[in-house]
Amino acid sequence: MQVIINDNIFDVKCVFTQKDIQNGMKNKKFDNFDGMLFITKKQNHSFWMKDCIIPLDIIFINGDEITEIHHDCEPCRKNDCENFTGYGDLVLELPGGTCKKYQINSGDSIFVE
Repeated sequence: MQVIINDNIFDVKCVFTQKDIQNGMKNKKFDNFDGMLFITKKQNHSFWMKDCIIPLDIIFINGDEITEIHHDCEPCRKNDCENFTGYGDLVLELPGGTCKKYQINSGDSIFVE
């Protein structure tokens, strides 16, 4: 699946199940995809970086608009990790620094293909 933001195309892996959403990028690398797209219910969400390998940009999306971005969220190795919150029906995780590199901001439109 592809996500397009500001004419930038990202190949993403989609996750739908609660178990896959909870595991997210835990102990995973971006080997054959650019990001991970979480398909969720439209609501407030809270994500953390437990056992992630690299820093991530966490992008909250409502419909076709970015509502919140947390930049360069650092991996956490302990049980009491920082939570990153936002509202929407989609959450996109990209490698840390991607949003700054491609000038992706809250309010930008997003297209999921």
